[in-house]
Order: sequence, then structure tokens, then C-alpha cells
Amino acid sequence: MKTHLSGIRIVTMGCSKNLVDSEVLMKQIDSNGIPVMHDDQPGNADTIIINTCGFIHDAKQESVDMILHYAQMKSSGKIKRLFITGCLSERYEIELKKELPSLDGVYGVAQLPQIIEELGLEYKKNLLGERYLTTPDHFAYLKISEGCSRKCSFCAIPVIRGPHISRTKEEIVAEAWHLADKGVKELILVAQDLSYYGFDLNGTFQLPGLLENIESINGIEWIRLHYAFPANFPMEVIDLIRNSSRICRYLDIPLQHISDNMLRLMRRGINKKKTIELIQMIRRKVPDIALRTTMLVGHPGETKRDFEELKHFIQETRFERLGVFTYSHEEDTYACKTMKNNIPEKLKQERAEEIMLIQEGISREQNKQKENLVFRTIIDSTGDDVARGRTEFDSPEVDNEVLIKADKKIRTGEFYQIKITGSDSFDLMGELVQPD
Repeated sequence: MKTHLSGIRIVTMGCSKNLVDSEVLMKQIDSNGIPVMHDDQPGNADTIIINTCGFIHDAKQESVDMILHYAQMKSSGKIKRLFITGCLSERYEIELKKELPSLDGVYGVAQLPQIIEELGLEYKKNLLGERYLTTPDHFAYLKISEGCSRKCSFCAIPVIRGPHISRTKEEIVAEAWHLADKGVKELILVAQDLSYYGFDLNGTFQLPGLLENIESINGIEWIRLHYAFPANFPMEVIDLIRNSSRICRYLDIPLQHISDNMLRLMRRGINKKKTIELIQMIRRKVPDIALRTTMLVGHPGETKRDFEELKHFIQETRFERLGVFTYSHEEDTYACKTMKNNIPEKLKQERAEEIMLIQEGISREQNKQKENLVFRTIIDSTGDDVARGRTEFDSPEVDNEVLIKADKKIRTGEFYQIKITGSDSFDLMGELVQPD
């Protein structure tokens, strides 16, 4: 059945957790001897599989646009088969099938075996934990759990992916060893909620123990933590960061807001006082840590006073990294069911832009303070004119880069001592420190 497949292209929308799912799918296809490509990698493919995102309105629209693009290619004969998987198809399977009858298959987030079977290929259980890496060889995302058991008012993830389900420590560590054997030097741990890891297994938060196991793996030099929920955050993790040479002084901890009114309406399970105490404790234990957070503006009930309180908090706290989203009314969420979407879209955008303007100034000042200092830097790419790298305080694709004048001695995937010679709001410029 598989002889009709000249090649398969996987197109990934959305977050790094989706990317891991695509990589697992690609490994299964590759193990069947079928050429497989990711996004715009060169190669001929007559079959397209789009791994969609359905988290917020803008992400859903991007996924829909991508589906329509390839549907048009199919109607014009440029491709033969088109399949949809991921979060959008999990939520809107019936609608997608109705609106786009030309689709060859619509699958949810946990239907990898069914996709493989539909392609006429063999699903190989012995490949558990193995992936086809789409990232540069030196870093990889490591997903430690699925779903989320929090009850945030605005979030559709529990609706799409179900409750939090932790992978076993043994399974995760085995995958980490496999990635290290492939030459991966930086592991980026991802989950919808790192803080909750292990609680569903035996009633205790097990992220610290998992980190200790991964930290002992030869070849892994950086371990980075993404998406830790602030409520019930396991503070033992901060002690590990302080005492470890491998766990990056970096933590992604989405706070969403700061006013007690909004934290209550968002059902975040934490108040302003405890949030501030958490941040102060983290910075007291690890003074040079880079904190990344995300804020959400325009949620139903957000008053001008709430927004001013958020602005003041950002100005006072001076996060090293910060992103902002505008609220979108997502079907089946608590907010959509019980609250009126009462903030005009224009005002949402204005508030988001105001937050980012504040953060741009903070980032510019913090980057300026790094000038003339030397940082251990991993190189993500090299070109004729410039090499691009990152310090331990920056995650790929979302944070600052270090732009280094091209030098024949600099190789992708290696660590170097880089002196910062200049900066702007979101990037650093540097030069290679020549050894004595």
C-alpha cells in the first residue's frame, strides 16, 4: 500500500509541544522507508500532513489558512493527499470534514497510530521515545507530560488535550539518553504545566527528582525549563538551578496577570501577594536568573485600574523576558460560557502594545548592562557574515540572540566564550574571546 507515497511533508503549526508530536510522526514514517520532510525542507512530497494549533483565535486562523492553501494545491493537482491532525482538528473534526470534504483524513491529538495506518504504513511500538529531530542537532524539546488539570478561565488546552498525564520518569530519562546519544547538548523541557509533573502518578510533585536524573546524563550540558505554573510551584527546583552547572538559570513561568481581581476571574489559583513573594524568593535564591513570563490582556472584566496595576507590576519587577497575548473568546472555556467578551478588540491591542513598549525599554536597559561582559554561548547557526548564538538566559526562537562576526573557528552546535560588544532592545552583539 505504501508504494504510492513518493514523499510526505509534515507542516507544524503552533508550539514546541506540537513540534515534538510532529517529530514522533516523522520517525514512524521514516522507519517505513518513506521520504519525509518538515515545513519547507527541500524534497518532493505528494502527501501533506498539517499538525494544527487551536489554542487561540490567531493561531486557529493561521492553521485554517494553511489548510486552505494546501487544499487549493490538491484541487490543482500539485499534491495527491491532505491530512489534518493536532489541536484544531481535535476540536473541530466535524466542521472541518463538512467544510472541506476534499480532506483525506482528520485526526485528533492522540491518533498517531491511526494516521500511520491510513497511510498504509506499519506503526512500530518499538520506536517509543524516538524522534526525527527538526531542530538543529544540538538542541531538542523534551515533552514530559500531556494535557492540563488546571481550571484557568480562558484556556482551551484541557478541553483539547484532556487532564494532565505525566510520562513516567523512566520513559523520559530513556528519551533524554537517546537524544544525548544523537549529539543533543541542550534539552528544553516542555509541558503545559511543568509544576504539576508527577502529581497524577503518586500525589507528589516530582519535577525536582526528574531534573536530577536528567542532569546526570553525559553529553547534556544545558537543561532549560518552559511553562511552569506559579501556583504550587516546587521551590526545590530553584535550589537545583542554584547549585547546578547544567540547569540553565532560566525559568519560563507564565503569570498572565497580577491584580487580585483578574487572577480571581482567570481562576489562576494564586493571588498578587503570593505571586510577588514567589518571584522575590526565586530571585533571592538565584539572583542572576532570567525569568520569562507571559501576560494576558483584555480578559472579560479587566478594568483600567487592573491594567494600570499590571503595567506598574511589570515596570517594578523588570522581567528579563516577557510576551503578551490578547484575550480571545474560546469555545467551551469557563470564560466563554460565563462571561461577556466585553473588552473591545482595539482596546485589547492598545493594551498589548503598551505592555510591549514598556518591556522593550526594560530589555534595552538590561542588554546594555551586559556590554563588555563575557558569556558562555552556544552557536545555533553560522553564515558568511554572522554567527547566531544564545546565552543560557535565552531560549531558541523566542528570546535574544547573540550576533557574532563570522569567524572560521566558530562552528554550529559548539560553546564559546563571547564578549558582548553592543546591544539593542532584543539582541546582543559579540566577538569571540581568543584563548590565551
